[in-house]
Amino acid sequence: YPLCALAVSDERPVSTQSTWETRFFSDERTISTIDHEGKTAEITADNIVIAVGGRPRQLSCPGSEHCITSDDIFSLEENPGKTLCVGASYISLECAGFLAEMGIDVTVMVRSILLRGFDLQMADKVGEGLEAHGVKFLRSTTPQKIEKLQSGKLLVHYSNSNSDEVEHEEFDTVIAATLA
Repeated sequence: YPLCALAVSDERPVSTQSTWETRFFSDERTISTIDHEGKTAEITADNIVIAVGGRPRQLSCPGSEHCITSDDIFSLEENPGKTLCVGASYISLECAGFLAEMGIDVTVMVRSILLRGFDLQMADKVGEGLEAHGVKFLRSTTPQKIEKLQSGKLLVHYSNSNSDEVEHEEFDTVIAATLA
């Protein structure tokens, strides 16, 4: 996973880096870095934020080429419209949350549980909070096929593991937000 650090002094960014090979704190306000060419640098700031991040992966079902990833959502020039976020990772839930906050109709497709590997009670609270803000959930579901319609909308066929039924719904945008 990429590692990015944002150093901030007096509420203003000092540096943002993500290409270091080796990095460590040399004191409480300084990061020492060594890049892949052996070049060293130090960044000092009042506050340092380190974000390890994650990379989304594309879906494996037919029609996945019609999806965007969570990275792509930030470069859209138009409102994404009715949106399906496939996955229950923190990336998917973050996307669902900020899209819902912008007034967009958002649904999250959840195969099993929210935030696998995280505390279950906290994951449930996150889900409850998202539902309170209008996010809908398709639980125990996985995408089977995505068709692009003449209207430009995407028809998502999905199966429910509890009922073995295959259902479908139209969306304007489908975000593949599962972690690689």
